[in-house]
Amino acid sequence: SQVSLEEESNNPPAVGHWKPLMPSKGDKEEPETGCQDAGGVDEPQSTEQLNVSRLRSSSVEIREKGSEFLRDELHKAQKELKLKDKECERLSKVREQLEQELEELTASLFEEAHKMVREANTKQAAAEKQLREARGKIDMLQAEVTALKTLVITSTPSSPNRELHPQLQSPSKAGFRKGHGRNKSTSSAMVSAASQNVPPEPGSRECKEVDSILFAEFQAWKESPTLDKSCSFLDRIYREDVGPCLDFTKRELSELVRVAVEQNTLTIEPVASQTVPVGKVAAEEYGGPKKCALSGLPRTCKHRIMLGDSGNYYYISPSCRARITAVCNFFTYIRYIQQGLVRQDVELMYWEVMRLRREMSLAKLGFYPSEM
Repeated sequence: SQVSLEEESNNPPAVGHWKPLMPSKGDKEEPETGCQDAGGVDEPQSTEQLNVSRLRSSSVEIREKGSEFLRDELHKAQKELKLKDKECERLSKVREQLEQELEELTASLFEEAHKMVREANTKQAAAEKQLREARGKIDMLQAEVTALKTLVITSTPSSPNRELHPQLQSPSKAGFRKGHGRNKSTSSAMVSAASQNVPPEPGSRECKEVDSILFAEFQAWKESPTLDKSCSFLDRIYREDVGPCLDFTKRELSELVRVAVEQNTLTIEPVASQTVPVGKVAAEEYGGPKKCALSGLPRTCKHRIMLGDSGNYYYISPSCRARITAVCNFFTYIRYIQQGLVRQDVELMYWEVMRLRREMSLAKLGFYPSEM
């Protein structure tokens, strides 16, 4: 019996054979007689194969559905990614636009700030200039008041001062009273009017005749008055009158005087007004009361000039003062015409210009009133 048990243990039964789920081609060709020989085991084996095939089909179906689900999720993720890319691109454009606008705004603010600073500096410079001019005028007025007080004190009934009482002067000198004590080059129309109102002496009656060329040039200039030297009217006057009248020995200073007269920045004041206030530094002076800075000759200088705001004073002789004053009177009158302040007939304005030209011609030849 032990021998039979050992044989049975060494030879397992045929019913317990395990077949693979997916048989190979060789397996399909083998006859199924082995299963039938197993002693009635065919039916459970077919059931097991059916279950295995069902499991296989269900796993395939699950795999397909899972792959389809994953594809859908992948498509959704790709769409969301594209949308986010577009949103990022839009936001980057918005950021670039905001940065550009911020830079432009910053630049405009800086430019506006610089502009305001420039305007403030310009206004401050103009205010300082006006303050200096006002102080200079105050100084001159104080000096004139002091001089007038001196004249009043020195005038007595027994020996009246003829400067204070023009009726005591001769008629020929009444028209040349001191009217140019201080002169900004825009003033002095009063001197012209005064000299124009002087009645002519007997036997000195003159006749006038309009020069057609000069009158045509003046009419053309009157249509559009300007201070540009390129027009024929002013070009002739510069060549024939202004240039020779302001042509002094000191050429460099003469040029500065001409520019100051043209720009209306020349100041003439009497030497008696040379009073320096307390705490104020005196301006640098050239020439001297006994030497003319323009001619360089030893002359008694009763007046001095200042060119603009340079602070430099130049002593001038009466002859040089008469020449400068004549040119200033001419420029004053044509500026009045340009500004529309002269409302006269064209011919009357023409004759006034000719009279001013005659004054410049006489001054450059050395004729001037003795009161200067």
